[in-house]
Amino acid sequence: MQEAVQLDRNAVSTAKIRRVSTFRRQLKKYKWLLLMTLPGVIYLFINNYIPMYGVILAFKNYNYVDGIWGSEWAGLDNFKFLFNSQDAYVITRNTFLYNFVFIVLNLVLAVLAALLINEIRDKVITRFYQSTFLLPHIISMVVVAYLVYSFLNVESGLVNRLIAKWFGAEAVSWYGEPRYWPYILVIVNAWKNVGYLSVIYFAAIIGIDKEYYEAATIDGASKWKQMTRITIPLITPVLTTMTLLAVSGILRSDFGLFYQVPMNTGALIPTTNTIDTFVYRAMTQSGDIGMSSAAGFYQSVVCFVLILAANAAVRRINKRDALF
Repeated sequence: MQEAVQLDRNAVSTAKIRRVSTFRRQLKKYKWLLLMTLPGVIYLFINNYIPMYGVILAFKNYNYVDGIWGSEWAGLDNFKFLFNSQDAYVITRNTFLYNFVFIVLNLVLAVLAALLINEIRDKVITRFYQSTFLLPHIISMVVVAYLVYSFLNVESGLVNRLIAKWFGAEAVSWYGEPRYWPYILVIVNAWKNVGYLSVIYFAAIIGIDKEYYEAATIDGASKWKQMTRITIPLITPVLTTMTLLAVSGILRSDFGLFYQVPMNTGALIPTTNTIDTFVYRAMTQSGDIGMSSAAGFYQSVVCFVLILAANAAVRRINKRDALF
């Protein structure tokens, strides 16, 4: 009996030594790659993890004199105040529905754009289109807001001054009509982000072995079948990863898109108000740090649960496509 126990201990000890040895070999092999990731890890730690202690503000009646730790403990009062108001439903609905539409529409348009770029054989033209598609993504949202304003201004906007006149329609007060803004925001978001996503998907497409297409051409497969039977299935892991990353932020909105593009117009708040803009307004207008922190904490928890659920669903379908 003692010999069996001793043998088990020796086996466990040997396994540990092997794991440590393997870890050291891997560390030595990839030391330069790991060193390259170090700045990103440091930035992530400073920017994302150190400030997490501030989550305690969601459970306190914060005042500037006593500071974070000295302020009175409020428990769940900030959350009760938030969820008892109509704002909680409106901002959650707006944030979730907008992001859901963004994810689906941008995915379809970006894949379509990447497939079309892939059909261009001239490398110079391909690079031109890539640069052109990527340009809107790097433009500041402040600039985008004024570009939108130049189109939608009531008196001098391009839409009212030219397009409406061509069709004999009356001028529209775009910044006073909330019903138009779900469509406007979707269009602006697609214009700004589809090009960036298409470049990522195009990079995945050009990594596909050309022999697949050559074999399909010999078998008489059309371009449509090559796209649906070869290209899209082989870039599915990239599509899945990008979609999961988008789902992880489905309750996080682009502050510039929902605050700056509508010019913070009061009449549009019911349509453009999201969790991020709500937190900002709660901070700047009412100075209620506790409630704004509660809204941000609620946002983070829901996003965390959603990414776990989405990743679990992907794992059930195909473990290799899951993030973890």
